[in-house]
Amino acid sequence: MGDYTIQISTKLIDQLARDDEKVKRKARKPKPKKKPTIQPHEEPLEFPSEPKTTSPAPAPGWPLQPPPMFLPVTPAPPPPPATMPEVEATRSTLKESEAVLEKLEKQEAGARQELSKRAKELHDKEFKVPYQNPMPCTLERAGCLECYKTNAKDPLKCAEAVKRFEACARMAVKNATAKAD
Repeated sequence: MGDYTIQISTKLIDQLARDDEKVKRKARKPKPKKKPTIQPHEEPLEFPSEPKTTSPAPAPGWPLQPPPMFLPVTPAPPPPPATMPEVEATRSTLKESEAVLEKLEKQEAGARQELSKRAKELHDKEFKVPYQNPMPCTLERAGCLECYKTNAKDPLKCAEAVKRFEACARMAVKNATAKAD
């Protein structure tokens, strides 16, 4: 059995869509009546799939027709694949290739993790900022600047803050020269 398709024209769809209008049918030419081919002494043909029933003889003007045959809509299942040694060899090679591919993907994932780990370690070692001593006297400097901002018209009021900053700076210079020796 094969696949069957039914095609419906757009004209038919349009006609079915319009409920209010009646579909006009074309007049058919009458077919000439055929004389019955069955002789009165012959029996009508019976089909083996139909059960026998006692029915009146068919009308004299109508020829006998077999009943309609309905075919299934679903296609038949495909035939089982032929088992050929070449096909089996190809399938086994394909399975082996898939196994090798999975193994290589696992190795690649492990290598990728190892590489990213080492790259991170190298980056951390290379770009690590060395220890720097904090800037000395930052608080005293900030206090001095603040005093000058608030007392812009009378800077002599900041003499005490300047003396603290100066003392801190002398101590920092003294400590730096002592470490250098």
